[in-house]
Amino acid sequence: MVFPGKGFNETRVGDSFESAMTVTETHFVLAAGLTGDFNPLHVNQQFAEQSRFGSRILHGVFTGAMMGGPVGMYYAGTAIAYLEQNCKFKAPVRAGDTLTFRWTVTEKFPKADAGGGIDVLQGTARNQDGIVVAEATGKMLAKNV
Repeated sequence: MVFPGKGFNETRVGDSFESAMTVTETHFVLAAGLTGDFNPLHVNQQFAEQSRFGSRILHGVFTGAMMGGPVGMYYAGTAIAYLEQNCKFKAPVRAGDTLTFRWTVTEKFPKADAGGGIDVLQGTARNQDGIVVAEATGKMLAKNV
């Protein structure tokens, strides 16, 4: 069953949504395989233990991709296109971390020719200790419902 997402006409500046996910070993393997980035910081525990991080860390681009998931679900069925996402990576993500992704609508731009408009979003990802591991902005073009 697909749950209907929010349409452009249903969102307001200040609306927020969030979800959480625990990072597992599978995320590390998928990230390396999907991106082709086998940097030892991500795939070699002995190497990573000697780094400034002290352990393997998840690929930043994969953290960003995980941040985009809740956006896709919030606009499920109403999204025309996810136009943009920019991330700043603030702290390492490790296997076992539970990340909470929170997004807020910060601006709205109607697009009559698209039958909806663009929601500008601000997002954060925090680990289980409340540490911000990533910040992002995004733009979703969504239809009215």
